[in-house]
Amino acid sequence: MRRAFALIGLLALALGSPDAAPAQQLGVVNSDVVVIDSERLLTETEYGQRLQREVQEERERLIAHNERVAAQLEEEEQSLTEMRGTVPAEEFRDMADAFDAKVTELRRESETKSRELERRRELAPLQFMRVVQPVLADLLNEADAVAMLDRRGVLLHADVADVTDLAISRIDAQIGAGPDALPQPQEDAGDARPMPELPVPDGN
Repeated sequence: MRRAFALIGLLALALGSPDAAPAQQLGVVNSDVVVIDSERLLTETEYGQRLQREVQEERERLIAHNERVAAQLEEEEQSLTEMRGTVPAEEFRDMADAFDAKVTELRRESETKSRELERRRELAPLQFMRVVQPVLADLLNEADAVAMLDRRGVLLHADVADVTDLAISRIDAQIGAGPDALPQPQEDAGDARPMPELPVPDGN
C-alpha cells in the first residue's frame, strides 16, 4: 500500500487563481509547501476505510472457499484410498490420475485468485489517490503552495503546515464512500492462503 503514496511525494500543481479567497480565512496555512500524512488519508477517510474493508472481506471469502474445497478434496482422497483394494489396478490408476489432475487444477485456480486479490490490494491506494487528488489540489491552491509533501519524507516541519486533518474532512465531505468500482486485478503475488497441499493416492 505504501508504494502508491510515492505519487504524493511532490504534487506540483498550478497556483490558485487571483480571485481565490485568502488561505487563512479557509483554515489553510499560506505556505510554499504543505505537508500531509498519506497513511492517515487512507485509514481515516470514509472512502479509504471502505476500500480496505472490501479488499479484506474479499480475502476472507477466498480463504473460506479454499478451506471448503480443501476439505472436500480430503474426503475424496480418503474415499479413493479406501477403494484401492476393491477395484482393478488399471481402473484405480485412472481414478487416481483424474483426482491428481483435479487437485492440480483447483490449486492453480486458487493461486490465480490469490494473485488477483493481491493485485487488487495494491491498486486500491492508487485508485484512492486518483479520486482524492482534486481535493488535495484545492488545498494546495488555497495555501498558495507549490508542493505537497508526504510527512514521512519530511525531517522537520511546523504543525501549521500539516493539512491532513483538513484534507480528511474535505475528502469525507466531497467524496464520502467514493465510487463503486474497485480496481480490476492484473497479475502478481498473492496474499490469501493458497490451496493446502493434499496427498494424492498412488496409482501404481
